[in-house]
Amino acid sequence: MSAGRPKTTKRWATVILGAATVLLTSVQCGTANEQAGSAQPAGTVPPPRGSVSNPPSTSPPSPSPKAEQVPVSGCEAVIAKMSPRQRLAQLVVVGVNAGDPKATVKLVRDHQVGGIFLGGNETALLQNRALDEVQRAAKVPVSVAIDEEGGRVQRIDALDGAMPSARKMATTMTPAQVRAKAAERGRQMRNRGVTVDYAPDADITEQPDRDIVGDRSFGANPEVARKYVLAFAQGLRDAGVQPVLKHFPGHGHATGDSHKGLVRTPPLTSLRKVDLVPYRDIGEYGEVGVMVGHLDVPDLTGGLPSTLSAPAYRLLRKDYAFDGPVITDDLGAMKAITSQYPLPTAVLKALQAGADQALWSSGGNIDTVLAKLEQALASGELPAARVDEALTRVLMAKKACG
Repeated sequence: MSAGRPKTTKRWATVILGAATVLLTSVQCGTANEQAGSAQPAGTVPPPRGSVSNPPSTSPPSPSPKAEQVPVSGCEAVIAKMSPRQRLAQLVVVGVNAGDPKATVKLVRDHQVGGIFLGGNETALLQNRALDEVQRAAKVPVSVAIDEEGGRVQRIDALDGAMPSARKMATTMTPAQVRAKAAERGRQMRNRGVTVDYAPDADITEQPDRDIVGDRSFGANPEVARKYVLAFAQGLRDAGVQPVLKHFPGHGHATGDSHKGLVRTPPLTSLRKVDLVPYRDIGEYGEVGVMVGHLDVPDLTGGLPSTLSAPAYRLLRKDYAFDGPVITDDLGAMKAITSQYPLPTAVLKALQAGADQALWSSGGNIDTVLAKLEQALASGELPAARVDEALTRVLMAKKACG
């Protein structure tokens, strides 16, 4: 069953040719060492487990999709001032040690990454306006993300109290109450400097609470769960925090745990009936992001994880008419990826396939990754139009286009 188009009215246009021309010109004139920044700063978290030492896969890469349409923006002037390396750096989100504000400031100042992810239980960065100094180190506002779902996955409970799991909220609250709860949590996050929440979990499942998705899901009934996913997302937006729905195209009925290896979903026809329901009429959610999971979908991804599969991104863009930013699940610490690809290769493949930002939680190897991307951009392996498309979405999500 095909997904409906968004109900909200959107202005669409192809990425402006002038911006693409500026990017192509700067790529042709630049060098691999331009704006390289310093070596990995001391004090950052260790490099990803098992990612760099593994040989790259011999399977053919997913074809690079043609540049999608993105909303008209005023981003061209901002993009024109960036070097190729600075543009590519905006397309990565790296994990940081939230207990070491000085190292995080240095990382952002040296590399000008598009986003940082606070995924542990350390809270120093979330106190005493420490993130203000991080923002001051950024030439373009840096997105500050955590995965505050409630229940088993929450990062500020030690500071602002615990929040119930998604399943608990769905069984004890109305959607209106969940929206209010998410707005309250969102205000707490925003006041601490957080701008993005990798939540809500839009997976549909009847798994026991402690399974990989389990009580992180709003339930097994897709129509009911969608109402709660929508409410949670709207609550975050009410507070000025960008929600990111996950894990497209649906982890709830997949076999296994992508932290431990590649997992397979039911066929796409089944996903459309159940797991993809929360993404239907996605325009109703307003300005949100979507996180793609490391999920092999029979008859869609050809044995690749969705994060590296162009058909998976086309499904989201075309069939579900999503025009917002798309980020990968963790490319640096989940064996669905690290058992097959070195980190730089995985990041490149994800951007080629259609991701707007690539995430890895370790924070290491930034220079190596950016060097790989620079080489690919200069050679045409990573098309300039693809970079321009992704960068425009990233900047628009940050309201960084003036």
